[in-house]
Amino acid sequence: MVTTTWKKFVYPCWKPSINNEGENSNSRGGDQDPDGSVDGLWWYKDSGHHVNGEFSMAVIQANNTLEDHSQLESGPMSSVNTGLQGTFVGIYDGHAGAEAARFINDRLFKNVKTICDAEFTSEDQVMSADVISKAYLETEEEFLSLVRKQWQTKPQIASAGSCCLVGIICSGILYIANAGDSRAVLGKRERAMKEVKAIQLSSEHNASLASVREELRSLHPDDPHVVVLKHKVWRVKGIIQVSRSIGDAYLKRAEFNREPLLPKFRFPGTFLKPILLAEPSIFVQKLLPEDQFLIFASDGLWEHLSNQEAVDIVSRCEHHGIARKLVKAALQEAAKKREMRYADLKRIDRGVRRHFHDDITVIVLFLDSHLISRSSFHAPVVSIKASGGP
Repeated sequence: MVTTTWKKFVYPCWKPSINNEGENSNSRGGDQDPDGSVDGLWWYKDSGHHVNGEFSMAVIQANNTLEDHSQLESGPMSSVNTGLQGTFVGIYDGHAGAEAARFINDRLFKNVKTICDAEFTSEDQVMSADVISKAYLETEEEFLSLVRKQWQTKPQIASAGSCCLVGIICSGILYIANAGDSRAVLGKRERAMKEVKAIQLSSEHNASLASVREELRSLHPDDPHVVVLKHKVWRVKGIIQVSRSIGDAYLKRAEFNREPLLPKFRFPGTFLKPILLAEPSIFVQKLLPEDQFLIFASDGLWEHLSNQEAVDIVSRCEHHGIARKLVKAALQEAAKKREMRYADLKRIDRGVRRHFHDDITVIVLFLDSHLISRSSFHAPVVSIKASGGP
Protein backbone atom coordinates (compact mmCIF):
# COMPACT_ATOMS: atom_id res chain seq x y z
CA MET A 1 0.00 0.00 0.00
CA VAL A 2 1.08 3.58 -0.65
CA THR A 3 1.47 5.82 2.41
CA THR A 4 -0.93 8.81 2.70
CA THR A 5 1.85 11.34 2.05
CA TRP A 6 3.00 9.64 -1.14
CA LYS A 7 -0.61 9.18 -2.33
CA LYS A 8 -1.11 12.95 -2.39
CA PHE A 9 2.12 13.41 -4.32
CA VAL A 10 2.04 10.66 -6.92
CA TYR A 11 -1.58 9.78 -7.67
CA PRO A 12 -2.13 12.81 -9.97
CA CYS A 13 0.92 11.64 -11.94
CA TRP A 14 -0.22 8.07 -12.51
CA LYS A 15 -1.05 6.94 -16.01
CA PRO A 16 -3.91 4.59 -16.93
CA SER A 17 -3.17 0.97 -16.07
CA ILE A 18 -1.10 -0.06 -19.08
CA ASN A 19 2.01 -2.18 -19.24
CA ASN A 20 4.79 0.37 -19.65
CA GLU A 21 7.34 -1.92 -18.08
CA GLY A 22 8.32 -4.08 -21.06
CA GLU A 23 7.57 -7.30 -19.21
CA ASN A 24 5.55 -9.32 -21.72
CA SER A 25 6.98 -12.78 -21.15
CA ASN A 26 6.22 -13.73 -24.74
CA SER A 27 8.13 -10.77 -26.16
CA ARG A 28 11.30 -11.61 -28.00
CA GLY A 29 11.90 -8.00 -29.07
CA GLY A 30 15.46 -8.08 -27.83
CA ASP A 31 16.16 -10.93 -30.26
CA GLN A 32 14.24 -9.57 -33.23
CA ASP A 33 15.66 -6.05 -33.14
CA PRO A 34 19.45 -6.01 -33.50
CA ASP A 35 19.54 -2.55 -31.91
CA GLY A 36 17.33 -3.45 -28.96
CA SER A 37 13.70 -2.60 -28.19
CA VAL A 38 11.97 0.38 -26.57
CA ASP A 39 8.80 -0.19 -24.52
CA GLY A 40 7.58 2.76 -22.48
CA LEU A 41 10.31 3.67 -20.00
CA TRP A 42 12.30 0.55 -20.91
CA TRP A 43 15.05 -0.12 -23.40
CA TYR A 44 16.25 -3.73 -23.60
CA LYS A 45 18.13 -6.30 -25.63
CA ASP A 46 17.18 -9.61 -24.08
CA SER A 47 19.90 -11.72 -25.65
CA GLY A 48 22.73 -11.69 -28.12
CA HIS A 49 26.19 -13.09 -28.68
CA HIS A 50 29.55 -11.44 -28.09
CA VAL A 51 33.01 -12.78 -28.88
CA ASN A 52 33.25 -14.49 -25.49
CA GLY A 53 29.69 -15.77 -24.95
CA GLU A 54 26.14 -14.42 -24.58
CA PHE A 55 24.86 -11.11 -23.22
CA SER A 56 21.69 -9.38 -22.01
CA MET A 57 21.06 -5.64 -21.56
CA ALA A 58 18.31 -3.51 -19.99
CA VAL A 59 17.66 0.12 -19.02
CA ILE A 60 14.77 1.68 -17.08
CA GLN A 61 14.28 5.44 -17.10
CA ALA A 62 13.38 7.39 -13.95
CA ASN A 63 14.57 10.93 -14.69
CA ASN A 64 12.76 13.33 -17.03
CA THR A 65 15.72 12.86 -19.37
CA LEU A 66 17.49 9.51 -19.30
CA GLU A 67 20.95 10.20 -17.86
CA ASP A 68 22.27 6.63 -18.15
CA HIS A 69 23.97 5.66 -21.41
CA SER A 70 25.69 2.38 -22.21
CA GLN A 71 27.19 0.28 -24.96
CA LEU A 72 28.45 -3.16 -25.90
CA GLU A 73 31.07 -3.58 -28.62
CA SER A 74 32.33 -6.99 -29.68
CA GLY A 75 34.87 -7.72 -32.40
CA PRO A 76 38.17 -5.99 -33.30
CA MET A 77 39.73 -4.00 -30.47
CA SER A 78 42.03 -2.24 -32.90
CA SER A 79 41.49 -0.66 -36.33
CA VAL A 80 44.68 -2.14 -37.74
CA ASN A 81 44.82 -5.82 -38.70
CA THR A 82 46.19 -7.23 -35.44
CA GLY A 83 43.65 -10.03 -35.10
CA LEU A 84 42.95 -8.66 -31.61
CA GLN A 85 39.33 -9.57 -30.80
CA GLY A 86 37.42 -8.82 -27.66
CA THR A 87 34.34 -7.49 -25.90
CA PHE A 88 33.94 -3.94 -24.58
CA VAL A 89 31.19 -2.92 -22.14
CA GLY A 90 30.54 0.64 -20.96
CA ILE A 91 28.12 1.93 -18.32
CA TYR A 92 27.93 5.73 -18.19
CA ASP A 93 25.81 7.12 -15.36
CA GLY A 94 25.34 10.82 -16.03
CA HIS A 95 24.44 13.58 -13.60
CA ALA A 96 23.27 17.19 -14.03
CA GLY A 97 22.15 16.20 -17.51
CA ALA A 98 22.97 13.55 -20.08
CA GLU A 99 25.55 15.47 -22.13
CA ALA A 100 28.66 13.88 -20.63
CA ALA A 101 27.28 10.32 -20.65
CA ARG A 102 26.13 10.71 -24.25
CA PHE A 103 29.55 12.09 -25.26
CA ILE A 104 31.39 9.19 -23.59
CA ASN A 105 29.08 6.72 -25.33
CA ASP A 106 30.22 8.18 -28.63
CA ARG A 107 33.93 8.68 -27.96
CA LEU A 108 35.43 6.35 -25.36
CA PHE A 109 35.51 3.08 -27.31
CA LYS A 110 36.77 4.94 -30.39
CA ASN A 111 39.59 6.34 -28.27
CA VAL A 112 40.46 2.86 -26.96
CA LYS A 113 40.82 1.62 -30.54
CA THR A 114 42.80 4.67 -31.63
CA ILE A 115 45.27 4.31 -28.76
CA CYS A 116 45.59 0.56 -29.44
CA ASP A 117 46.46 1.45 -33.03
CA ALA A 118 49.08 3.97 -31.93
CA GLU A 119 50.75 1.51 -29.57
CA PHE A 120 50.73 -1.41 -32.00
CA THR A 121 54.31 -2.30 -32.93
CA SER A 122 54.23 -6.09 -33.31
CA GLU A 123 51.92 -9.08 -33.12
CA ASP A 124 51.99 -8.84 -29.34
CA GLN A 125 48.84 -8.00 -27.39
CA VAL A 126 48.23 -4.25 -27.35
CA MET A 127 45.34 -4.03 -24.87
CA SER A 128 46.53 -2.90 -21.44
CA ALA A 129 45.53 -0.92 -18.37
CA ASP A 130 47.64 1.92 -19.76
CA VAL A 131 45.63 1.97 -23.02
CA ILE A 132 42.36 2.16 -21.07
CA SER A 133 43.59 4.90 -18.74
CA LYS A 134 44.81 6.97 -21.70
CA ALA A 135 41.42 6.53 -23.40
CA TYR A 136 39.63 7.85 -20.29
CA LEU A 137 41.91 10.90 -20.10
CA GLU A 138 41.63 11.59 -23.83
CA THR A 139 37.82 11.44 -23.60
CA GLU A 140 37.95 13.79 -20.62
CA GLU A 141 40.07 16.33 -22.52
CA GLU A 142 37.75 16.14 -25.52
CA PHE A 143 34.69 16.81 -23.36
CA LEU A 144 36.35 19.70 -21.51
CA SER A 145 37.24 21.19 -24.90
CA LEU A 146 33.57 20.93 -25.88
CA VAL A 147 32.56 22.69 -22.64
CA ARG A 148 34.99 25.51 -23.38
CA LYS A 149 33.57 25.94 -26.89
CA GLN A 150 29.97 26.00 -25.63
CA TRP A 151 30.55 27.99 -22.42
CA GLN A 152 29.16 31.28 -23.76
CA THR A 153 26.03 29.79 -25.32
CA LYS A 154 25.39 26.77 -23.08
CA PRO A 155 27.16 27.33 -19.75
CA GLN A 156 25.25 24.61 -17.87
CA ILE A 157 27.19 21.96 -19.80
CA ALA A 158 30.00 22.74 -17.35
CA SER A 159 27.97 21.05 -14.60
CA ALA A 160 27.32 17.86 -16.62
CA GLY A 161 29.39 14.83 -15.69
CA SER A 162 29.26 11.05 -15.75
CA CYS A 163 30.50 8.05 -13.84
CA CYS A 164 32.27 5.70 -16.21
CA LEU A 165 32.53 1.91 -15.77
CA VAL A 166 34.24 -0.15 -18.48
CA GLY A 167 34.87 -3.86 -18.86
CA ILE A 168 37.09 -5.31 -21.59
CA ILE A 169 37.76 -8.98 -22.30
CA CYS A 170 40.69 -9.48 -24.63
CA SER A 171 43.00 -12.49 -25.12
CA GLY A 172 41.56 -14.21 -22.05
CA ILE A 173 42.27 -11.20 -19.81
CA LEU A 174 39.58 -9.17 -18.05
CA TYR A 175 40.09 -5.44 -17.53
CA ILE A 176 37.73 -3.49 -15.26
CA ALA A 177 38.10 0.29 -15.18
CA ASN A 178 35.95 2.58 -13.05
CA ALA A 179 35.60 6.26 -12.28
CA GLY A 180 32.57 6.86 -10.05
CA ASP A 181 30.14 4.58 -8.24
CA SER A 182 28.86 2.12 -10.84
CA ARG A 183 29.88 -1.48 -10.15
CA ALA A 184 31.09 -4.67 -11.82
CA VAL A 185 30.46 -8.01 -10.08
CA LEU A 186 31.75 -11.45 -11.09
CA GLY A 187 29.73 -14.62 -10.61
CA LYS A 188 32.29 -17.33 -9.80
CA ARG A 189 31.34 -20.97 -9.36
CA GLU A 190 32.66 -22.46 -6.14
CA ARG A 191 33.05 -26.16 -6.94
CA ALA A 192 33.32 -27.28 -3.33
CA MET A 193 30.22 -25.33 -2.23
CA LYS A 194 28.26 -25.96 -5.46
CA GLU A 195 27.19 -22.32 -5.57
CA VAL A 196 28.03 -19.15 -7.47
CA LYS A 197 29.81 -16.58 -5.36
CA ALA A 198 29.64 -12.81 -5.93
CA ILE A 199 32.99 -11.02 -6.21
CA GLN A 200 33.06 -7.25 -6.63
CA LEU A 201 35.75 -6.27 -9.13
CA SER A 202 35.43 -2.48 -9.30
CA SER A 203 36.63 0.16 -6.85
CA GLU A 204 34.03 2.84 -6.14
CA HIS A 205 34.69 6.55 -5.72
CA ASN A 206 32.00 7.95 -3.46
CA ALA A 207 32.54 10.37 -0.57
CA SER A 208 30.40 8.14 1.66
CA LEU A 209 33.46 5.85 1.88
CA ALA A 210 36.09 6.85 4.45
CA SER A 211 38.91 5.79 2.11
CA VAL A 212 37.64 8.17 -0.59
CA ARG A 213 37.43 11.07 1.88
CA GLU A 214 40.99 10.34 2.99
CA GLU A 215 42.16 10.33 -0.65
CA LEU A 216 40.50 13.69 -1.30
CA ARG A 217 42.02 15.27 1.81
CA SER A 218 45.48 13.97 0.94
CA LEU A 219 45.20 15.35 -2.60
CA HIS A 220 43.93 18.72 -1.35
CA PRO A 221 45.66 19.30 2.02
CA ASP A 222 45.12 23.08 1.87
CA ASP A 223 41.35 22.81 1.40
CA PRO A 224 39.55 22.03 4.68
CA HIS A 225 36.21 22.00 2.82
CA VAL A 226 37.11 19.54 0.06
CA VAL A 227 34.60 17.14 1.64
CA VAL A 228 31.65 18.38 3.67
CA LEU A 229 28.96 16.54 5.65
CA LYS A 230 25.74 18.09 4.39
CA HIS A 231 22.30 16.83 5.47
CA LYS A 232 24.01 13.68 6.82
CA VAL A 233 25.60 12.95 3.42
CA TRP A 234 29.29 13.40 2.63
CA ARG A 235 29.79 15.48 -0.52
CA VAL A 236 32.79 16.83 -2.42
CA LYS A 237 32.74 20.63 -1.88
CA GLY A 238 29.27 20.08 -0.40
CA ILE A 239 27.90 19.47 -3.92
CA ILE A 240 28.57 16.02 -5.39
CA GLN A 241 29.11 12.55 -3.94
CA VAL A 242 31.45 10.99 -6.52
CA SER A 243 35.15 11.86 -6.43
CA ARG A 244 35.99 10.66 -9.96
CA SER A 245 34.16 11.28 -13.20
CA ILE A 246 34.43 12.42 -16.78
CA GLY A 247 33.08 15.95 -17.15
CA ASP A 248 32.05 18.11 -14.16
CA ALA A 249 34.17 20.87 -15.70
CA TYR A 250 33.36 23.29 -12.87
CA LEU A 251 35.28 20.97 -10.51
CA LYS A 252 38.12 20.39 -12.96
CA ARG A 253 38.83 23.92 -14.26
CA ALA A 254 38.47 27.05 -12.08
CA GLU A 255 37.44 29.07 -15.15
CA PHE A 256 34.02 27.36 -15.06
CA ASN A 257 33.39 27.92 -11.33
CA ARG A 258 31.62 31.24 -11.90
CA GLU A 259 28.58 32.87 -13.42
CA PRO A 260 26.60 32.15 -15.52
CA LEU A 261 26.78 28.64 -14.03
CA LEU A 262 23.86 28.04 -11.67
CA PRO A 263 24.60 29.03 -8.04
CA LYS A 264 24.07 25.47 -6.76
CA PHE A 265 27.17 24.36 -8.69
CA ARG A 266 29.40 27.27 -7.68
CA PHE A 267 31.48 27.53 -4.53
CA PRO A 268 33.64 30.32 -3.06
CA GLY A 269 37.35 30.55 -3.76
CA THR A 270 39.40 29.04 -6.53
CA PHE A 271 41.63 26.00 -7.08
CA LEU A 272 44.81 25.23 -8.98
CA LYS A 273 44.32 21.53 -9.74
CA PRO A 274 41.22 19.43 -10.50
CA ILE A 275 39.14 18.58 -7.45
CA LEU A 276 37.67 15.49 -9.13
CA LEU A 277 39.82 13.01 -11.05
CA ALA A 278 39.05 11.42 -14.40
CA GLU A 279 41.68 8.68 -14.10
CA PRO A 280 40.02 5.31 -13.42
CA SER A 281 40.88 2.61 -10.93
CA ILE A 282 41.78 -0.46 -13.00
CA PHE A 283 41.62 -4.13 -12.09
CA VAL A 284 43.17 -6.83 -14.31
CA GLN A 285 42.89 -10.62 -14.03
CA LYS A 286 43.03 -13.73 -16.19
CA LEU A 287 39.64 -15.32 -16.69
CA LEU A 288 39.26 -18.90 -15.42
CA PRO A 289 36.77 -21.66 -16.35
CA GLU A 290 34.90 -21.17 -13.06
CA ASP A 291 34.18 -17.51 -13.94
CA GLN A 292 30.55 -17.79 -15.07
CA PHE A 293 29.31 -14.26 -15.79
CA LEU A 294 29.82 -10.55 -15.17
CA ILE A 295 27.20 -8.01 -14.06
CA PHE A 296 27.85 -4.38 -14.96
CA ALA A 297 25.36 -1.87 -13.55
CA SER A 298 24.88 1.75 -12.59
CA ASP A 299 24.43 2.45 -8.89
CA GLY A 300 20.65 2.51 -9.33
CA LEU A 301 20.70 -1.31 -9.25
CA TRP A 302 23.07 -1.62 -6.29
CA GLU A 303 20.95 0.75 -4.16
CA HIS A 304 18.37 -2.04 -3.99
CA LEU A 305 20.23 -5.33 -4.54
CA SER A 306 23.36 -6.69 -2.88
CA ASN A 307 26.12 -8.24 -4.97
CA GLN A 308 25.12 -11.74 -3.90
CA GLU A 309 21.40 -11.16 -4.48
CA ALA A 310 22.13 -10.08 -8.05
CA VAL A 311 24.43 -13.04 -8.66
CA ASP A 312 21.85 -15.46 -7.24
CA ILE A 313 19.20 -14.16 -9.66
CA VAL A 314 21.50 -14.55 -12.67
CA SER A 315 22.71 -18.02 -11.67
CA ARG A 316 19.20 -19.38 -11.10
CA CYS A 317 17.39 -17.99 -14.16
CA GLU A 318 17.61 -18.57 -17.89
CA HIS A 319 19.93 -16.30 -19.84
CA HIS A 320 17.26 -14.74 -22.04
CA GLY A 321 16.02 -11.45 -20.52
CA ILE A 322 18.16 -11.77 -17.40
CA ALA A 323 19.13 -8.07 -17.40
CA ARG A 324 15.42 -7.14 -17.30
CA LYS A 325 14.89 -9.59 -14.43
CA LEU A 326 17.63 -7.87 -12.43
CA VAL A 327 16.12 -4.45 -13.03
CA LYS A 328 12.64 -5.70 -12.11
CA ALA A 329 14.00 -7.18 -8.86
CA ALA A 330 15.49 -3.77 -7.99
CA LEU A 331 12.19 -2.02 -8.80
CA GLN A 332 10.28 -4.45 -6.59
CA GLU A 333 12.63 -3.63 -3.73
CA ALA A 334 12.24 0.10 -4.39
CA ALA A 335 8.46 -0.28 -4.20
CA LYS A 336 8.69 -2.29 -0.99
CA LYS A 337 10.79 0.43 0.64
CA ARG A 338 8.01 2.95 -0.09
CA GLU A 339 5.35 0.56 1.26
CA MET A 340 3.65 0.31 -2.10
CA ARG A 341 2.90 -2.41 -4.61
CA TYR A 342 5.16 -2.93 -7.60
CA ALA A 343 2.07 -2.69 -9.83
CA ASP A 344 1.52 0.84 -8.50
CA LEU A 345 5.14 1.87 -9.01
CA LYS A 346 4.85 0.82 -12.66
CA ARG A 347 2.17 3.46 -13.25
CA ILE A 348 4.36 6.36 -12.13
CA ASP A 349 5.81 8.35 -15.00
CA ARG A 350 9.37 9.58 -15.52
CA GLY A 351 10.40 12.59 -13.46
CA VAL A 352 8.18 11.73 -10.48
CA ARG A 353 9.60 8.20 -10.78
CA ARG A 354 13.00 9.57 -9.69
CA HIS A 355 11.65 9.96 -6.14
CA PHE A 356 11.43 6.15 -5.97
CA HIS A 357 14.47 4.95 -7.90
CA ASP A 358 17.25 6.16 -10.19
CA ASP A 359 17.78 5.41 -13.87
CA ILE A 360 19.06 1.81 -13.89
CA THR A 361 21.30 0.22 -16.52
CA VAL A 362 22.37 -3.44 -16.44
CA ILE A 363 24.56 -5.46 -18.81
CA VAL A 364 25.18 -9.15 -18.10
CA LEU A 365 28.00 -10.93 -19.93
CA PHE A 366 27.99 -14.72 -19.82
CA LEU A 367 31.47 -16.18 -20.21
CA ASP A 368 32.15 -19.20 -22.42
CA SER A 369 35.57 -20.54 -21.42
CA HIS A 370 35.95 -22.33 -24.79
CA LEU A 371 35.56 -19.05 -26.67
CA ILE A 372 37.70 -17.07 -24.23
CA SER A 373 40.60 -19.51 -24.64
CA ARG A 374 40.77 -18.85 -28.39
CA SER A 375 43.34 -16.06 -28.58
CA SER A 376 42.68 -14.86 -32.13
CA PHE A 377 39.66 -15.52 -34.36
CA HIS A 378 37.10 -13.58 -36.34
CA ALA A 379 33.52 -13.35 -35.12
CA PRO A 380 30.58 -11.17 -36.21
CA VAL A 381 30.98 -7.57 -35.10
CA VAL A 382 28.41 -6.40 -32.54
CA SER A 383 27.85 -2.73 -31.72
CA ILE A 384 24.90 -1.74 -29.51
CA LYS A 385 24.26 1.56 -27.77
CA ALA A 386 21.35 1.67 -25.36
CA SER A 387 18.76 4.34 -26.04
CA GLY A 388 16.00 5.33 -23.69
CA GLY A 389 12.26 5.73 -23.57
CA PRO A 390 10.26 8.92 -24.28
